[in-house]
Amino acid sequence: MFVDTTTIEVTAGTGGSGCVSFRREKFIPRGGPDGGDGGHGGDVVLEVDPHMRTLLDRKRHPHVKAARGQHGQGNNRTGAGGGDVVVLVPAGTVVWDAESGERLADLTATDQRFVAARGGRGGRGNARFVSSVNQAPRQWEPGEEGQQRTLRLELKLIADVGLVGRPNAGKSTLLSRVTEARPKIASYPFTTLAPNLGIMALGGHASCVVADIPGLIEGAGSGKGLGTEFLRHIERTRVLLFLVDLLVEPAAETLDMLRTELREHSEALLERPAALLLTKLDLVAAGDREEWLALHGLPPEALPDRFPADDPPRVEDLPCLACSAQSGEGLDQLGRLIGHLLDATAPPS
Repeated sequence: MFVDTTTIEVTAGTGGSGCVSFRREKFIPRGGPDGGDGGHGGDVVLEVDPHMRTLLDRKRHPHVKAARGQHGQGNNRTGAGGGDVVVLVPAGTVVWDAESGERLADLTATDQRFVAARGGRGGRGNARFVSSVNQAPRQWEPGEEGQQRTLRLELKLIADVGLVGRPNAGKSTLLSRVTEARPKIASYPFTTLAPNLGIMALGGHASCVVADIPGLIEGAGSGKGLGTEFLRHIERTRVLLFLVDLLVEPAAETLDMLRTELREHSEALLERPAALLLTKLDLVAAGDREEWLALHGLPPEALPDRFPADDPPRVEDLPCLACSAQSGEGLDQLGRLIGHLLDATAPPS
């Protein structure tokens, strides 16, 4: 089960109280104060686990509490500190304060840590209150309360390439052919109900992470359909691939719709390097392919067997390629195209 948002309550440990104690030993019946301080309460720490892919565990266990510090003891012994609680989250987790709406952390790197709630300070024992005018103080301090917060966790997948298209445009089929991912595939819209990730080899030792999100429909950027819930998962991508079904409608119209929905979500997405990919080429007879491309306003050079190595054809300033994930036509050229786009851009900050 894929879970990408959840709310948790974190409570750090309360500090231990200081101790009131006086030294009492043989021959020293009236020794001075020796009450120790209380221990600090434990912190609640969020830490990135590279093996986690979802916030499901956090949704199942929404209440997290760290241990309190131990009270101080005589003979100037400080109480033991409460143990920290480490909460594991997947890479790409954004942490928000649920009450103020403030973004507290963006956890993207392996083993990155964020102290979500700090434990309370331990109280001082009476040995701390000795002065020239008070040689036998009975003062002490209680431990401070640990910090308590309600946090909203939001997962944004970390990928190099994001696949964007209408429902049933062939995104999941493409992902299954170019990576080892095995998303659900069927010939009806909205087969994909959650984002999927896969690693695509680009030749040599190079590779990239590809993200497939549910299909977008008109109005998705304003909250319509399934895609709006998952648009955040392409915010970190370096390259976007706009997938258009070759047999459904003109590429320019679909491309304009997809760009509009991305703009509604975030203007910054349209600044990413992108390419136009016409899918399901295998369903067009070989002799009719140039005619079909012309209907979409694409030049014949977009066909895999005519695709140039260095300067790909463009439509509306986007490199374009026709391919078929089913037959494998054009997938080698796609890998080369993605490699060029990734080389031309740096990872987003």
